[in-house]
Amino acid sequence: MEATLWQHLETSLQRIFISLILAILIGVPIGMIMGLNTWINDLLDPLVEFYRPIPPLAYLPLVVIWLGIGESTKVALIFLAMLAPIIISTKQGMLLSNDNRIRSIRSLGAKNREVITEVILPSALPNILTGIRIGLGAGWSTLVAAELIAAQRGLGYMIQSASQFLVTDIVILGIVVIAIVALCIEVILRKIQTHLTPWYGKCT
Repeated sequence: MEATLWQHLETSLQRIFISLILAILIGVPIGMIMGLNTWINDLLDPLVEFYRPIPPLAYLPLVVIWLGIGESTKVALIFLAMLAPIIISTKQGMLLSNDNRIRSIRSLGAKNREVITEVILPSALPNILTGIRIGLGAGWSTLVAAELIAAQRGLGYMIQSASQFLVTDIVILGIVVIAIVALCIEVILRKIQTHLTPWYGKCT
């Protein structure tokens, strides 16, 4: 392996965060629209629920056929693993808005845009952040599979290469590093969630 542990880790983190950003930019708006529009929800919900339980390894060959074996395939595989949890959590969050608050702000003359930004979106934010955390966990579990596709760097590639030569200590090291990094990211996301939604979980 022509790379150090830190280079493998850097490559994996880059793939994870690119996939996460794409999943947030696409998944959150879709979930918001599905939560606000019944017709769109009826149209998209079966599609999301259809692909959600499919393991990423099942559609891996299809992604390779469409995108080849480059970096885009690895990012796409991780992205697809993250997308469904973010969409579903965002949609559920949009449906949890307090009707009394909506009626109150409308009685003060608020328009639809203000209702969404001042009431619905803040109410949905805890669910959105929870969906991001769940999606990130799914992305980490897909990372190893994604880095088996003609990769030269990455923690998954490092583990797979070491296993072929029965280098047990490197395999264990890779597993431990993945667990530690995933735990650190989870702790950071929880702190962000607590900072952005201090009211969540408290009586109102």
